Amino acid sequence: MLKRLAPISLRVLWLLIATLCLAAALAQVARAQEPAFETVFDTKDEPRELHYQAVFSVNGTEHRLEVWRDGDLRLKRRTDEDIETYVFRQPGSDEFQMSILDRKKKIHTRVDRTNLYRIGNFTDWFDLAHGLKHPVGAYGIVNALAPAGAPASVDSCRWYDLTQNKRSAHICWSEAYRLPMVIEAQGGEVVWKLTGLDTKPIPPKIFEIHDEGFVGNDANEDIEGD
Repeated sequence: MLKRLAPISLRVLWLLIATLCLAAALAQVARAQEPAFETVFDTKDEPRELHYQAVFSVNGTEHRLEVWRDGDLRLKRRTDEDIETYVFRQPGSDEFQMSILDRKKKIHTRVDRTNLYRIGNFTDWFDLAHGLKHPVGAYGIVNALAPAGAPASVDSCRWYDLTQNKRSAHICWSEAYRLPMVIEAQGGEVVWKLTGLDTKPIPPKIFEIHDEGFVGNDANEDIEGD
C-alpha cells in the first residue's frame, strides 16, 4: 500500500529524470538537413526483446545502467541499483506512463509524457530505450573513423560524428541492435559504453512493479496543479 506524500518539488523530479538517459552527452543537438538523425539512428527492424547493460558518465561520475525492453510497449531501466524506472505505453501511441522508484528513499514517483513536456523535459521513448537523446537545434552528422584510442565495442558498429557549434560527439551505432555501442565526447572522454546485451525472451515478472512500503508521489497532480 502506497502512502501519500506531499507534492513533489519539480527540482526533485528533474534530478530523478536526469538519470534516465544520456542527455548530457549530446545536449544541444537537434533536427537538421541531411542526413536526418532519424535516418542515421533508425530503429526499424530492431530486436523485439532486448536486454543490455552499459556504463555511462555524467559530469565525470560513472554510473551503471541495465535496460529491459519489450518492443515499444514496456521498458525497465535500473540505474546504479538505486533507481528503477518503468515505462508503459499503448500500441500506436506516443504517450507513456512512467514510474520512478527511488529504492534508497523508498519513494515511487509517477509521471506521464505529457506532463514531462509541460515542464520542458522532452524525454521520449527513443531516448529512454536507446540511451541516445533526440536532437534539439541545428546539427550535422557525417560518417567517421573510430577515434584514436576508442575502446573496443561488444559488437560491430559504425562510427558517426554528430557536430554542433564546433563541438562533436563520436557515436558507434549498431545496425543489428539499433543501439550506440560507444559514445565519446569531444576530448576523448568515453561517456557511454555497452558492456553486454542479449535478445532472449524477457520474463513478464521483470516488468512488475514492487513498491511495498514505498511512499507515493503523483507528479502528474503536482504539475497539472501549477
